[in-house]
Amino acid sequence: MLQTLRNALKVEEIKKQLIFTFFMLIVIRFGSQLPIPGVNSDYLTSWIAANGLGDAFNFFNAMTGGSFAQMSVFALNVSPYITSSIIMQLLTIAIPALEEMQKDGEEGRKKIQNYTRYVTIGLALLESTAMAIGFGGQGLLVNYTWYNVLLCAITMTAGSAVVMWIGERITEKGIGNGVSIILLINILSSMPDDFANIFAVYRYGQARTIAAVILIFIAIFAIVLAMVVFVVILQDAERRIPVQYSKKMQGRKQVGGQSSNIPLKVNTAGVIPVIFASSIMQMPIVISQFVKVEEASVGGRILGMLNSVNWCRIDRPLDSIGLLIYLALIVAFAYFYTSITFNPLEIANNMKVQGGFIPGIRPGRPTSDYLIKILNHIIIVGAIGLIIVSVIPIMFSGLFGVPRLSFAGTSLIIITGVVIETLKKMESQMLVRNYKGFLN
Repeated sequence: MLQTLRNALKVEEIKKQLIFTFFMLIVIRFGSQLPIPGVNSDYLTSWIAANGLGDAFNFFNAMTGGSFAQMSVFALNVSPYITSSIIMQLLTIAIPALEEMQKDGEEGRKKIQNYTRYVTIGLALLESTAMAIGFGGQGLLVNYTWYNVLLCAITMTAGSAVVMWIGERITEKGIGNGVSIILLINILSSMPDDFANIFAVYRYGQARTIAAVILIFIAIFAIVLAMVVFVVILQDAERRIPVQYSKKMQGRKQVGGQSSNIPLKVNTAGVIPVIFASSIMQMPIVISQFVKVEEASVGGRILGMLNSVNWCRIDRPLDSIGLLIYLALIVAFAYFYTSITFNPLEIANNMKVQGGFIPGIRPGRPTSDYLIKILNHIIIVGAIGLIIVSVIPIMFSGLFGVPRLSFAGTSLIIITGVVIETLKKMESQMLVRNYKGFLN
């Protein structure tokens, strides 16, 4: 990785892209610290801590670089854009007109991108208005008036639009995918606070010596490093299905007959199943904050099972049933998301038209059934990998009282994926430059 970065800095064009990306990220971090007028920036942090809402808000706060808890101008950050992108991706599968538009090439993709922008602004306006109205009267706004509600909603919506614009400019003029780079720097920005919290818990909260705290830090670092290696293997792992193309006569020449493969990624759904599962588990808990639910009641016990803070705790063994539900949801969403984004029948038909076939498998429907069978085996392996990465921080937090690390678990998959993707893009740009130099 360091060698790739060192080589990239020798290329003037890539150096300019890196500098542009760097200054755009400075703007993002500045906006993440800029408070919204008339907002009590400490309210949300204390409200989350008082209600023990688990790691759903912590993960969301990490995605926004801490701006959500501080209620800054960029409080929503890239979350509306990511949500709208997922929505448009799902609608593209469900609505034939959008599917045809996607197949129209560059023009079609530009239209879908415009729709994604509109959905982003709509979602940002909806989320910011709901927060300003729902929390405004409880202490979020210093003065709960219609003017302050409107100002808060418009400011957060405008901030989300600016972040979206910066992300697109980084993609166009910078290095890598802009939204992914912003998400990466947001998650990494919370690392100092995480380490400070761990130090405070073990040094002062449990009255340990400095040597003991250092050993704990070394153990945590070793575990995180092992998880990084595991995530890299999980992200790059793929099952290659061999494909043979039959020979055809073109004029007097015989063409074709090449061998190829269909690479099926083991983690086909990425981090989406974990995000969906976490959102569903935390939704009843968030809603319950607006409705008084007694902890000793049946509803209170069910909410306790859904709260990830209570999972793997020795003093609350029954609450770990919620962890089993969480794992089942990850597997279910892995199958669901893959089924709507990967179409084996379409691939089989395209192979048949191009004269391709899988050795030992007949073209058409048998090929589609074979791909589905292989895909089902791959998805469960990828889902187990996601479960391992997301559950390890929960287990350590429940069993040993280790504070949750915002850059571990789900965030680690995002960090690793973005870093690998960005490095590959830098390497491909350097490779293209070498080819151009050779041709000249």
